[in-house]
Amino acid sequence: MFKNFLKEIKEKLEKQKKELEEQLEKLGERSKRFGNGFEVNFPHFGEKEDENADEVSVFSDRFSLGVNLERNLEEINLALEKIKRGTYGLCEICQGEITKERLRAFPSARFCLSCRKKQK
Repeated sequence: MFKNFLKEIKEKLEKQKKELEEQLEKLGERSKRFGNGFEVNFPHFGEKEDENADEVSVFSDRFSLGVNLERNLEEINLALEKIKRGTYGLCEICQGEITKERLRAFPSARFCLSCRKKQK
């Protein structure tokens, strides 16, 4: 891969990483129990039954969002690690190159389009 292209992708990934971490910090805090993970804060709206139901509903939504954000963050961290190791842009299945167009659109792509289609 070209150095300028890798620099462009690395900057894009680092920006996405920062944005995801900021979003996760709004939902909760870094986990003291689960390594680099995040724990979603449970909201407190009051003591009434309907307020408690709202708390559970909001927590459920936040938890689902947090899981998705953490998953995206893991993918970005993996892509950044591959850049360091010099393996970025190689399909994890066939070891062929992932097209630059795909990587520009989806910088944390792990598979070429052909292998990705076979997975579905």
